[in-house]
Amino acid sequence: MNKEVKCISKVVKEFTRFAHQYDDYNVIQSKVAKTLVHKLPCDYYKTVIDIGCGSGSVYKNCLNQDIKVDNFFVLDSSQRMLDIHPTADTVHKICANFNDKSFFDLLPTHQVDLLVSSSSLQWSTALNITMDRLSLLSPLLYASIFTSGTFKTLHDVAGIVSPIYDTKTLQEIIQEYYTEVVFEVRQYHLAFKSTRDMFKYIKQSGVSSGERKLTYTQTKDLMKRYPLHYLEFEVLFVEAKK
Repeated sequence: MNKEVKCISKVVKEFTRFAHQYDDYNVIQSKVAKTLVHKLPCDYYKTVIDIGCGSGSVYKNCLNQDIKVDNFFVLDSSQRMLDIHPTADTVHKICANFNDKSFFDLLPTHQVDLLVSSSSLQWSTALNITMDRLSLLSPLLYASIFTSGTFKTLHDVAGIVSPIYDTKTLQEIIQEYYTEVVFEVRQYHLAFKSTRDMFKYIKQSGVSSGERKLTYTQTKDLMKRYPLHYLEFEVLFVEAKK
């Protein structure tokens, strides 16, 4: 399980770059992970796989909510994130990118009790393929996925198309692979004292996914024209069974 897959995507590079301060900037992601774990139906699982585990928000919330797991497989495309993730005898760390065709080979071959994924599946470059593979691992999926409603006003003002999926597309794809699905959409706002602080957050949280669509001059102009004192986030919560 210690085999590593080379991580070369822009998303991987961005999260790796700011891994050491990830928890300081990801206030919304932390709230989302806590909400997701609250939705889990049981307080014991033999085997869980956390897809896109980051620094360990799902694992930490399972501990805080007294959810027992015998084998907790945590997968992330950034080795630096995995280094930050808590270590325990029950935790098995896997460096792999779910956009890489070989990632499936690094996961447990037996069917697992639960797949969980918080704030990561929006970065799948081919969600149909990702969901097809994941659905073979477990009949149960609990996920939180950021939608294109995230940074909506920012994208509108800048004239940028969101790099992540819209809610309808996410729902349609997930329903292809699971027969019983419950969706919930939640909106969040994160306020800032200044637009400069706001743009610093975007850069250092990793949520920009490495996109460089605006020049320095365009970014300065956007900071002047952005009408809100907060950023918008939209999250799709998924409870799915096969």
